Amino acid sequence: MEQSDELILGIETSCDETAAAIVKNGTELIANVVSSQIESHKRFGGVVPEIASRHHVEQITIVIEEALRQGNVCFEDLSAIAVTEGPGLVGALLIGVNAAKAIALAHNLPLVAVHHIAGHIYANRLEEPMEFPLLALVVSGGHTELILMNEHGSFEIIGETRDDAAGEAYDKVARTLNLPYPGGPHIDKMAAEGEPTIDLPRAWLEADSYDFSFSGLKSAVINTLHNKKQRGEEINPNDLAASFQESVIDVLVEKTYRAAEAYGVKQVVVAGGVAANKGLRGRLQEKFDGSGIPLLIPPLWLCTDNAAMIAAAGSIEYQKGKRATMKLNGNPGLDLEDF
Repeated sequence: MEQSDELILGIETSCDETAAAIVKNGTELIANVVSSQIESHKRFGGVVPEIASRHHVEQITIVIEEALRQGNVCFEDLSAIAVTEGPGLVGALLIGVNAAKAIALAHNLPLVAVHHIAGHIYANRLEEPMEFPLLALVVSGGHTELILMNEHGSFEIIGETRDDAAGEAYDKVARTLNLPYPGGPHIDKMAAEGEPTIDLPRAWLEADSYDFSFSGLKSAVINTLHNKKQRGEEINPNDLAASFQESVIDVLVEKTYRAAEAYGVKQVVVAGGVAANKGLRGRLQEKFDGSGIPLLIPPLWLCTDNAAMIAAAGSIEYQKGKRATMKLNGNPGLDLEDF
């Protein structure tokens, strides 16, 4: 490492992954460690906050030490510590925040707070440079948003979900189909085996709106299943999954494309766990191919929660001179536009 290299240690504990990573100069990944809790939560059909917090306590020191070992880096080599402040589960956030504060205090390092969704967007920076103005489509378990960025660290939400996020709708439909947690990947796989033969609604809302709504679609899937059951009719679960996914993707892709054209952006980036959905990735690429608007979708490992994205976003905050104090706390309702 050169003396002038910036090394950021990122820490992420907002939900059910305990993660630490080291990123050099904002764009180069040096180390990345993720400890997943999926097996612990699977039997409950979703994340149990108390269990998540307990796992974070058990794993946080281990993942940080492993990241330092992978990167052949010691605390004295670091430029700063970046940590997820929110949003997320408050108990889970506190584990990461307190670990970051302890390291920053013990080693006299700058502390940088990061918004979790900003992290998802900046995961793309680890693959290719970001060009402004850009439009980010954020699709995850708790978020479905279209975010306009005119420069680094500037976030304007131009569209958001009015009820269920896309990821929530996937999980609820998966539970209705008796699929294991997490349901999204199972629906995606089943959709590839089925045909979208079942007529399900698409919530376009007002003509000029970039907002989303998936609650009605979720209810329509549940009602379709119940009605078929009451009549003693069989329904092909793969076809139902394909029909549901087609409805979600139609709205996500069309609204993203419309917003990209309306705002004259130079780039569209996709972020969040649902960005790993093969059906969505394929349709977005199909739509934007030949449009003249470059589309950037991160690799699968960068779509789900990780600390590399927190370090990448933290690098921007660090360069802007933003610092957190020892009063930093986990903030489960942290607003992106106010961040």
